[in-house]
Amino acid sequence: MVFHRGLAVGLFLSLTLALFVSTKSFASDNKKSYALSHYIMAVIHEDLGEVGKAIEEYKKVLKTDPENSTVHLNLASSYIKNNDLVKAIDELNIVVKLDPEAIEPHAILAILYSAQNKLDQATLEYELALKNASKLEPENLDIYKSLGAIYLQQKKFKEAENTYKLIIKMAPNDAQAHFYLGSVYNELNNNELAKREIKKALELKPDYDEALNFLGYLYVEQNVNLEQAEVMIRKALELSANNGAYIDSLGWLYFKQDKIQEAVKQLQKAILLLEDPVIYDHLGDAYFKLKDINNAKLNWEKSLKLDSKQNKVKEKLEKLSNK
Repeated sequence: MVFHRGLAVGLFLSLTLALFVSTKSFASDNKKSYALSHYIMAVIHEDLGEVGKAIEEYKKVLKTDPENSTVHLNLASSYIKNNDLVKAIDELNIVVKLDPEAIEPHAILAILYSAQNKLDQATLEYELALKNASKLEPENLDIYKSLGAIYLQQKKFKEAENTYKLIIKMAPNDAQAHFYLGSVYNELNNNELAKREIKKALELKPDYDEALNFLGYLYVEQNVNLEQAEVMIRKALELSANNGAYIDSLGWLYFKQDKIQEAVKQLQKAILLLEDPVIYDHLGDAYFKLKDINNAKLNWEKSLKLDSKQNKVKEKLEKLSNK
């Protein structure tokens, strides 16, 4: 099945740091006034855009109070403004060690890693930020939904299952949670539980286009209830006409119905909207059914180029080579 590439729920975390002095910000010894004066100077320099001077002042504070997580966080912010991401990351990692339950350092680390295209590290930091946020707001469903999406992206399916079950326990009528729990069961190859959860999502939200397409596609894959599948896929397309994933589902339905020319037409349209290995694989199958070996091979190769771990596509190409 073709899914949207982005996460279904928002994971955009703001890169803003509040400059403040808490009651525990500075060591309560005779050096407190020294540290505080340098901290204030650092803030003033930052306000004036004198980032280099601010960095030097924060460093002076840390010589006196090296375990002050607030100052390390602000120093990281200054390094970011100075475009010194390596030092910023070092400071943020110090904050994490000093304050394991903090949210901000993990959120900022995630953004920095994303900017460096270190997506696995970014995803891990988002996960840690959301976990810490859930401790502060244990009834905030959006936090758990974002965490569930992270687990799905990481392919931590048991963790994702437990997260969506928790959401459903708190909000039994949350259609989105049922939909994503169904997605988890699909990944775990439990089709019956997947269909049960998607049907529940549609019961709660009949015009849920993603759920309509998902259930329709599951029927097509199993080659059952094809008439019902067509109704659901077409309804999904009424709600989102230019969705490449939904058009792929319709094309694959035609393939299962042995309407191969119509299948090719829809799959070609889908690939223009969404370049995805599954669609290329489907299009290769359709061309192969038409005995168009060159186009079948071309599309399977494109599919494999996008996802080299597809053993079934590899087998198809190997069989062509052996002929």
